[in-house]
Amino acid sequence: MVTTISPSRLAELQDEDADYVLVDTRPDDSYEAWHIAGAIHFPFGPEEELDGRLEDLEETVGDADRVIAVCAKGISSSNLATRLESATDEFDVAAVDGGMKGWSGVYDRAEVDVGDDLTVVQIQRRAKGCLGYVVGCDETGEAAVVDPTADTDEYEVAAEEADLSITAVIDTHVHADHISGGRQLADDLDVPYYLGERASERDVEREYTPLERNEVLTVGERELKAVFAPGHTSEMINLLVDDAALLTADTLHVDSTGRTELEFSEDEGERGATLLYETLHRTILAEPESVAVLPGHVTVTADGEFEHGAPDEPIQTTIRDARTGIDLLDLEEDAFVDRMADAGEKPSNYEEIIEYNRGAAEIPPEERVELELGPNNCSA
Repeated sequence: MVTTISPSRLAELQDEDADYVLVDTRPDDSYEAWHIAGAIHFPFGPEEELDGRLEDLEETVGDADRVIAVCAKGISSSNLATRLESATDEFDVAAVDGGMKGWSGVYDRAEVDVGDDLTVVQIQRRAKGCLGYVVGCDETGEAAVVDPTADTDEYEVAAEEADLSITAVIDTHVHADHISGGRQLADDLDVPYYLGERASERDVEREYTPLERNEVLTVGERELKAVFAPGHTSEMINLLVDDAALLTADTLHVDSTGRTELEFSEDEGERGATLLYETLHRTILAEPESVAVLPGHVTVTADGEFEHGAPDEPIQTTIRDARTGIDLLDLEEDAFVDRMADAGEKPSNYEEIIEYNRGAAEIPPEERVELELGPNNCSA
């Protein structure tokens, strides 16, 4: 029986710069759209024979001693690993358990240093670049979770390891690229679940407590201020933490801005882009230059790497560095609005994901990861 390794173990090998070759057996279009960093391509079906292709595979992996195969769900990669193991003893062979579906559930944590008596842990979803947060008060041990994915245990464990107790859960907006775990986590812990007050205008059917513009939510001795920030979505809020850090979600990333057309239709596109321009220049960039910017996403390239930074390191910038380093922020309003009209390929299945996050549709748990597979594509 073929050896399997967990996706988290593969992440460890990746971080250790271990000596192995990762072979992706998925079809061309799947591999080209999105794959794990360093993976090489060798299409192979779930029932395919290796006869006649062994030499090609050996040429593909070169002089490697260790070969790890990955596919969509672990089926065709296990087939390749089994047949390779039978055909030659030249390699140490394994397959990734659960394939890319399993890889989508790999998380990293990075503590962000933004102030005394304040703990901020950034929860990074390695495959998609989703960034959520545990924001805690060291004095009282209370914490808020911001923008959790459906893998809510990752946030509970992060809080526990930081000696924090979760007392509130906040979603900054109705997410379009991943299933939110906000309502579920709040229910599991019997704590309040918050959205911006304008979520009602998007017909959100899930029960939530509205955060009004500039309302301050206290978490122990710490303060989280709800900053109204429409553009990426109409109800978007950012969260200013103790005047030291701004959780900008998909308003502002470390190297770009959020896109605007996932909620706003083509006919409304200019309105969304105009709202985002005004939010950025009149609200976000008006904060003190030293304020840390902690975004809700980092772009993951088609080659599976973070566009900025690396897993297990804080993904952050400052108001000053964003203002001087992001070209989009140099554009005049008309040019910015024109640029937003062509923000690139949309996230996979985003309309279905929005409907779920609004509470207007249900998705069986086994289908959740399928909907989310692929990069997040939330940046412009």
